Amino acid sequence: MTTYKEINGTNIEAVASDPSNPVEGQVWYNTTTNVVKGLVNNPGSWATGGALNTERTFTAGMGIQTAALMAGGSPGPLGVTELYNGTNWTEVNDLTTARYYGAGTGTQTAGLVFGGTPGTGVTAVTETWNGTNWTEVNDLGTARQNLGGSGTNTAALAIGGKTSYPTAVAVTELWNGTNWTEVNDINTARGSTPGTAGTQTSALYFGGPDGAPSLYADAESWNGTNWTAVADLGTGRYTIGGVGSSNTNALAFGGGAPGSTALTESWNGSSWTELADMANTRYGSGAAGASNQSALNVSGRIGGGLTPLTEEWNVGPATVTFDNS
Repeated sequence: MTTYKEINGTNIEAVASDPSNPVEGQVWYNTTTNVVKGLVNNPGSWATGGALNTERTFTAGMGIQTAALMAGGSPGPLGVTELYNGTNWTEVNDLTTARYYGAGTGTQTAGLVFGGTPGTGVTAVTETWNGTNWTEVNDLGTARQNLGGSGTNTAALAIGGKTSYPTAVAVTELWNGTNWTEVNDINTARGSTPGTAGTQTSALYFGGPDGAPSLYADAESWNGTNWTAVADLGTGRYTIGGVGSSNTNALAFGGGAPGSTALTESWNGSSWTELADMANTRYGSGAAGASNQSALNVSGRIGGGLTPLTEEWNVGPATVTFDNS
């Protein structure tokens, strides 16, 4: 029988404690716990993070997993803003215009929130965040709610949404740090808070169109000029969490289908792959993250109630224990 040494050219190391910085593929025997361990690739998993102070749904999220910002939400409308440091949430200054169903993009210290509803009707109000305060700037060209957003607080994209219930629009607008400019529409108008990922010049918009449930899986890619239909989500849904760095790197999680789900799917530029579920089903949650390797899913609705729970998504090496029997 072929041995580990013959395959890898070394013995399994015996150590009194686990190595502090193992490499992927390394195997060792812990003499203290009497178990064999190794470092293997982890395709992705969710872990519990710090609980939001004000539980809510349909909040605008931005930032990365260890430095996130959540603003507004429902029930309300709410103006509540909270910052995440990778462990705990801290409440800071409120939005100038309380709202839910708005879109958010940017970072924890340079954020942007636009659109939404202040409780009745829709709003075009746009606000920027400088790390301390929100400041109202120039409005969207088309007031709407349930829209998507990507990019930074000086180069953003506002996508789709509803101008009234149940009227969905295909309008896309670009933000240059001062003004919004309308550009080419998405192919399928949608307004049930689809997932969004990417930048102003390379974005992905997925799930959530109004109408037949068969359309809930639609995904479209933006190249800075035009929208192109791409491969559908494996499971169609709306009010979905979405993050990613470009139109070739995205993560879709949770959402209604029509009941709340815990599903997670990763996009590689050509297809979606289902990965590990979240610990809790939910929809209408806040999302933050820079890529499909690292993300946050925050608060939202579980069944008939709200939850303050935060879950953290990570891809990377993981230590496993082998069966010694």
